[in-house]
Amino acid sequence: MTQVFNFSSGPAVLPHEVLLQVQAEMLDWHGSGMSVMEMSHRGPEFGQILAEAEADLRTLMAIPENYKVLFLQGGAHLQFAMLPLNFAPVGSTVDFVNTGHWSKVAIKEVSRYANVNIVASSEDKNFSYVPDESSWQRTPDAAFLHYCSNETIGGVEFNHIPQANGVPLICDMSSNILSRPFDVSQFGMIYAGAQKNMGPSGVAVSIVRSDLLGKARSDTPTMLNYKSYADNGSMYNTPPSFGIYVAGLVYKHVLQQGGVAAMEAKNIEKANVIYAAIDASNGFYHCPTALANRSRMNIPFTLADQQLDQAFLEGAEARHLLQLKGHRSVGGMRASIYNAMPLAGCQALADYMNEFAKMKG
Repeated sequence: MTQVFNFSSGPAVLPHEVLLQVQAEMLDWHGSGMSVMEMSHRGPEFGQILAEAEADLRTLMAIPENYKVLFLQGGAHLQFAMLPLNFAPVGSTVDFVNTGHWSKVAIKEVSRYANVNIVASSEDKNFSYVPDESSWQRTPDAAFLHYCSNETIGGVEFNHIPQANGVPLICDMSSNILSRPFDVSQFGMIYAGAQKNMGPSGVAVSIVRSDLLGKARSDTPTMLNYKSYADNGSMYNTPPSFGIYVAGLVYKHVLQQGGVAAMEAKNIEKANVIYAAIDASNGFYHCPTALANRSRMNIPFTLADQQLDQAFLEGAEARHLLQLKGHRSVGGMRASIYNAMPLAGCQALADYMNEFAKMKG
């Protein structure tokens, strides 16, 4: 099989070791004679898979006991609607930091159910930075404060956890969960789709402080009430069992790599390799993101001459560097280098960028 480096923003590259284990266990999980896809979610085999996945994630993120870990379906998108139904009483106001596409999508959905106050926005500079916290215009009695810790399209990442100022802090951590340590105790809730750093698409994880549960609006559908899942161990209905199984293998893999702190060190090294190629190109490549907020996960860049974009992509594909085309809303290129992207992939991309700039610059 040809080795490729897959820079897709999601669904994204998975650890090779995990894929090999999935392959080996596909027809017979641990001598059970069943594939995980065939198991009853109520049976002891899947019960073990689910329990180990939760325990390993708790270890990786040092999740306190007073937080529930929930495995859900519907991705982050569904939770945009679940948030106000569960945590914002009718007529209340919620605070949002608007730093890009995913913030805007969440704001649009939440605004259907609650008043939204934009405490700060970086739209004035095409979502290229995180607004300084001293400028945020907060609501004193907000139901919650929401932010997206890493915007995949603009490549903007928070390098700190915002101050909650007494209201529950909720974070969409879909694209940088497990990439660096976070103090979970500072959050009311963290949620994330799995398909960037945790597993395949189809699974979402919510980490919810227990005291926030049980306050959903009376007309909240049962399937949109976090308490339904918390009270039933993520199994109010049939969960995304195969996705949870793969996510659990990813958690074990990250633990074997040294945990989240070790992943952070690797991610810094990987990102530096590509940013160095951009910064040393004398303007041939340009990263639009403010230096202080450059993402370690998603690196957008443009070529000074857009007429060269197609040639760049074709040359990259010939070298087995795949999925580098930027999001249609911003153009250019984007290299997504989540935990499972090896340093060798980042070095191969940087080498190609240097070669292409010398040839075309």
